[in-house]
Formats: sequence, C-alpha cells, structure tokens
Amino acid sequence: MKIINAAEFDEMIKSGVSFVDFFADWCGPCKMLGPVLEEVSVGYPDIEFAKVNVDDNMDLAERFQIMTIPQVFMFKDGEVIGKFGGYKDAASVKAFIEETVK
Repeated sequence: MKIINAAEFDEMIKSGVSFVDFFADWCGPCKMLGPVLEEVSVGYPDIEFAKVNVDDNMDLAERFQIMTIPQVFMFKDGEVIGKFGGYKDAASVKAFIEETVK
C-alpha cells in the first residue's frame, strides 16, 4: 500500500472506491494492521488502497476528526461510506469491505 499526502488523498478519493488507513509510525496497533491490509488489498483490485501518516498530514486528521489510530475510512466518489478504528484481523477487514461496498 502506498503512503499518500493530502494532495494525493483528495485526488484519489474523488472517484471510485478508496480504502484509506490513517496511521502513525509510532503506533503499535497500526504496525499490526499494516500487514493485514497489505494481504487483504490483493483480493480487491477494484478498490484503491492507501495509507496516510497523521503526523505528516494533521490537516486530514483534523478534517476527519481522527482522535485515535489506526482509523480506516472507505470512500465512494468522495463520500465516506464506512469506517472503523483499531486493529482487525484479515477476516474482519474483508467482512467490513464486503458489507460497506455491497
């Protein structure tokens, strides 16, 4: 999964379905979730996956009122269609995607 900045973020989410992981390098649960998302993303070629470092993009963290990380958002054509916080295993992430994108 690529790490994007605020300018890339707005471009990415404006059309189609996007999955964005808001994280920080110092966050333990974020480090645990990262490999899970890498694994899950392979099964969804129609969804664009990316990560946003909240320490480097505080404006985005503020915009989406992110108080705890990891925080995952799904967007469709620029609108939030789902989100979750904290660590989830691969089966739970897949279930979230299936339920949100249906």
